[in-house]
Amino acid sequence: MYKIAILGCENSHANEFLDAVINRKIVDDIEFVGVYSEKIESAEKLHDRYGVYVANSYDEFVGKVDGVMVTARHGDNHYKYAKPYIASGIPMFIDKPITCTEEDAKAFMKELKEHSVPVSGGSMCVFAEHVQNLKKAAEEEKYGKVLGGFLRAPIKMLNQNGNFFFYAQHLVQVMTEIFGSYPNTVRAVNNGDTYSCLVRYADYDVNLSYVERNNLYYAGINCADAYVGGAYELTGCSDKEIMAYHDLLITRKQKQSYEDFFAPVYILNALNRAIVSGCEETVNRGEE
Repeated sequence: MYKIAILGCENSHANEFLDAVINRKIVDDIEFVGVYSEKIESAEKLHDRYGVYVANSYDEFVGKVDGVMVTARHGDNHYKYAKPYIASGIPMFIDKPITCTEEDAKAFMKELKEHSVPVSGGSMCVFAEHVQNLKKAAEEEKYGKVLGGFLRAPIKMLNQNGNFFFYAQHLVQVMTEIFGSYPNTVRAVNNGDTYSCLVRYADYDVNLSYVERNNLYYAGINCADAYVGGAYELTGCSDKEIMAYHDLLITRKQKQSYEDFFAPVYILNALNRAIVSGCEETVNRGEE
């Protein structure tokens, strides 16, 4: 039985993970030994619903668990919550955004590498069947050479959880899943409730559309022989996300390199700089 703690349980993910394992029993070898949140009322709600223990501090489970799932609502807390557990080498799930700053991303990745900590997480949007079909089509050039793409997702620019960074990784990580983790530059233009972004890869451009106050997700690839794309939904993606972490617990083999895992942080920061400056901004690299 794998003993798991959830650190930061203010958003819906903690509830979805607990429900999947405790109520729906999608796996039978995970035991959630406790939850922690700076907002005690969030943790107490999960205690009342699922009977899970509520910890007094985020480092309370050090040496007592086989893995941690870091799902804090504010990305600035992710590295802080994970840090006490890194030396033990236990597998980690880190929710989106992985971190909010490039400095934290660099330090976080360095520590994970040093202790060979296997990681998974980020945006569950990548598990959508539509996204995976587009990824495969692009890799195989099923519709000819890739000429670019178009992606759309919701954004919540003003909030108490990191503003742009709170929700923006969903769109960026779908882009990196389909087109790759290392674009060169970005531009961004704000027009009311819409932020239109141009992401420039070496051989083509990808257009991103962040739209306030909606729940619509679109993804498409523009190829030499056809444009293929449309709307997609996130039904079932949360279960796939926890199953990916379950596989990590068993095999300790992560699906991405550390560099690819942290790449969205650098793209997000470039986009945020572009929104503020109105200029084309370079996407920094996270390599040591």
